[in-house]
Amino acid sequence: MDGRPPGEYQRARAEFTALVHTTLQGLQQFEPELAGLTAAASQYRINKNDRFQQSDEPYKKHMGAGFARDGRHSPWAGYFLAVGPNGTSWVGAGKWRPETPAVARIRQEIHYNAPAFHALRQESEMTRYYPDGLEGDRLQRPPKGYDKNDPDLEWLRHKDFFVSRSFTDAQVLKPNFAQEVVASLRAAQPLVRFLNQALTEG
Repeated sequence: MDGRPPGEYQRARAEFTALVHTTLQGLQQFEPELAGLTAAASQYRINKNDRFQQSDEPYKKHMGAGFARDGRHSPWAGYFLAVGPNGTSWVGAGKWRPETPAVARIRQEIHYNAPAFHALRQESEMTRYYPDGLEGDRLQRPPKGYDKNDPDLEWLRHKDFFVSRSFTDAQVLKPNFAQEVVASLRAAQPLVRFLNQALTEG
């Protein structure tokens, strides 16, 4: 594992598991969808997925967790945490690259309920923790069924509905890192709820 002895990996894994547990406890204080979720059901494997492997290295260089209804591989929108070296740690929330039926439902919800979408997008805590707003790729043209002059076209063209925030190594090592993670994720709760409402109604 990246040339490091097994004992060092086990220590790092134990520390990350403790962080996941603390984060999950904090999330469960305000997110009822996560009731009953465990740290074990939230953590991703360190092994790379061969389908997406871009190098010969068999392991990821970060440890990650996904907090969503039904666990880390849930089809629902949720909250995410990754810790890695050299400034590669981050938290995020939302839905990354949803399947075609899901993205259609999300676009429909934005189209039908644009005032609520823009209100959550411009909410003070959201802009504080995620000043870059929604991330990811966009379609070059309007999605099928939407007019090129639609006032919300900028958002309807999104393929991803996700926000994230990066952390330096120094920030990760601070005693209050877990609290900062929870605060960051809580700021994105309105987005997660909006997306899951769209997926539920579909």
